[in-house]
Amino acid sequence: MARDLLSMRKDAAQIFSHAVSAVDPRGAVKRFLKVRGDTLEVADLCYDLSEIGHVYVVGAGKASAAMAQAVEDLLIDRVTEGTVTVKYGYLANLRRIRLIEAGHPVPDQNGVSGSQRIVDILRKASGKDLVISLISGGGSALMPLPADGISLDDKKAVTRLILDCGATISEFNTMRKHLSLIKGGNMARLASPARLINLMLSDVIGDPIDVIASGPCAPDTSTFQDCQRTIEKYCLQEKLPLSVATHIRLGLEGKVSETPKPEDPVFDNVQNLIIGSNRMAVTAAGNKAKQLGYQTLILSTSVRGETREVARVHGAIAREICESGNPVEAPACVISGGETTVTMQGSGLGGRNQEFALAAALEIQGLDHTVMLCAGTDGTDGPTDAAGAIVDNATVFKAEQLGLDAESYLNNNDSYHFFERLGDLFITGPTNTNVMDVSIILVDSGHKVPNSANRH
Repeated sequence: MARDLLSMRKDAAQIFSHAVSAVDPRGAVKRFLKVRGDTLEVADLCYDLSEIGHVYVVGAGKASAAMAQAVEDLLIDRVTEGTVTVKYGYLANLRRIRLIEAGHPVPDQNGVSGSQRIVDILRKASGKDLVISLISGGGSALMPLPADGISLDDKKAVTRLILDCGATISEFNTMRKHLSLIKGGNMARLASPARLINLMLSDVIGDPIDVIASGPCAPDTSTFQDCQRTIEKYCLQEKLPLSVATHIRLGLEGKVSETPKPEDPVFDNVQNLIIGSNRMAVTAAGNKAKQLGYQTLILSTSVRGETREVARVHGAIAREICESGNPVEAPACVISGGETTVTMQGSGLGGRNQEFALAAALEIQGLDHTVMLCAGTDGTDGPTDAAGAIVDNATVFKAEQLGLDAESYLNNNDSYHFFERLGDLFITGPTNTNVMDVSIILVDSGHKVPNSANRH
């Protein structure tokens, strides 16, 4: 007998929780850092702590507080000083490393203050010292240190422009690198000649180290020319603040220094290491789904594109499972990860996961025993207090009973208020980690849906 929808919703929440637990920052740090006497083992490299003068800890991102907590667990008596900047509410109890809360995704003055403290610490480091950098998703917005001549307000304006125009995370970070004194490899430049260990929780598809949090410790292959292409692609020429347009023009003319490139000697003493990723989370989710009795398929951890279009494809997969048993037979669980993009057309409130869920709900209406959960592993979806939303084959019908038109809410990008009325927001609170999004399709139909079923 097929599971009821309430049980399936609970299963989806369990599967998601297991995904998040697998990328817990504190545990991830301790899996990759080991202290044995005076030896610090970091993956395949060893550092003799007896030869280290000072240990400095810096970082930024939604998971950085928990990462710093793990470093203190391992090295508390050896840490000289440290500062990490996190999104408001993403906290941990730290003893020696200073914690600064700041704005995300739009940077604020606290972020500037935290970045300046990080720079001040890095400038103290000598060739005898060790710097441990803790970087996770959100780190780019949380380390705003604008280039000379650019104000924080101008940087905020650019952030809003890029967020609203539909640019990819890579395009967004390329812009941020070239408007910053700390991103795009500049943290490594500031720390040199100290040894630098950079631990990263990846929130970027494919885990490119030069894109995660705008690559503060990684060589940067992007250029001012790439910034110009993004500006032209999204027709931002007339919308950019004058200071930003001037800075990019000077960069194109070679009058502003480029970010450090792969051949730069500042990277000679840098060890970059990814300790958590979307693939790790999705794999753990798949294992949990199997434990719960579902035939499980991991679709992809590289999902990208326009949110509602990707959602419709996921809805089509659910329908195919019901109708043909492909690509996996019910009871089925299909899991995907990645990060989609919303192009704003309306004036509503929501995030990409809530919009994904709403678009998917329109696709799966009328199916048999189908549930979808779409949520961000950081516990935050856009400028809302929800991680995402959960829907089933009856969601659109239930909305109609309340006088809610799902299409209208979708067209107004107002998924938050839609799901708030239904009680279907998925709220986890801050998870203190961030490895992009996870989408879960559960199908437990007892029979195939006829082709004439009510389709959107």
